Amino acid sequence: MTRLRLTGTLVCASEEEAAIVRRLLPEHVRLTRAEAGCRAFDVRETRNPFVWDVSEEFTDESAFEAHQQRVSNSPWGRATAGIVRRYSVEHLPD
Repeated sequence: MTRLRLTGTLVCASEEEAAIVRRLLPEHVRLTRAEAGCRAFDVRETRNPFVWDVSEEFTDESAFEAHQQRVSNSPWGRATAGIVRRYSVEHLPD
């Protein structure tokens, strides 16, 4: 089994998108950190008020896939679907 780490940025195109992120992010973080298999989950606003740094780590691919499935059907997932994500995913040995 290998751990999975996602890092990158969430990039808003407007103040309206940034306001959506600020409003929904606390609950999204809370729910994600409570998921089985979530080892770490951090989303931090950068000096640019339209850009967030994202760092996620899950115990394995299936935990990450379950997270993705939950998010796609969540208020966060629906409201932020059009926001640009620049992510890379790497598999890490245990």
